Amino acid sequence: MIAKCSVDYVGRLSAHLPPATRLLMVKADGSVSIHADDRAYKPLNWMSPPCRLEEAPGVWRVVNKAGEELRITLEEIFQDTSYELGVDPGLRKDGVEAHLQELLAANPTTLGEGYTLIRREYMTAIGPVDLLCRDAEQGTVAVEVKRRGEIDGVEQLTRYLELLNRDPLLAPVAGVFAAQEIKPQARVLATDRGIRCVVVDYDRLRGIERDELTLF
Repeated sequence: MIAKCSVDYVGRLSAHLPPATRLLMVKADGSVSIHADDRAYKPLNWMSPPCRLEEAPGVWRVVNKAGEELRITLEEIFQDTSYELGVDPGLRKDGVEAHLQELLAANPTTLGEGYTLIRREYMTAIGPVDLLCRDAEQGTVAVEVKRRGEIDGVEQLTRYLELLNRDPLLAPVAGVFAAQEIKPQARVLATDRGIRCVVVDYDRLRGIERDELTLF
């Protein structure tokens, strides 16, 4: 929806967006986000699932399980359109990332002592999780594999974890962010969200696969 609206967030903190023309997005997973026209992708405000959307004349109330509320007051609606996008196949990895994922699937103990592979490319409603593993205590672990670990990769894994932890057969599901290099900002965000970071030596893994003797 494109509309002139004001937005109030009521929760642990409060925030207010004065009236302006904005893009309102409601996704199939239940999330709601408010976007302006002056940034690439980050919304001005949002509510992550699970949450519920309550519509009344001129007002949307988006409430999460903690009782926090995103209140959107609609002053004028310019466009209201709905599209079914279907299941996204997910981001295609480059050759190194795909091979790195393959090597980690063959050697899951690289990610942690006692790790075993449940499945590679474990499909969810929002795309495939790179690796689904069990740790030494038989807990479920979702692993996102990147060549270069950045914030968007942490966000991607966070969405998978939110979804997987709704499945009583899998929950609780922990997260591991594995990459050849992890940016400091991504590491801070991952740690804040309880996601463990693992820096992977791609060349060493390739050596394990080849099992060849070299002089240097």
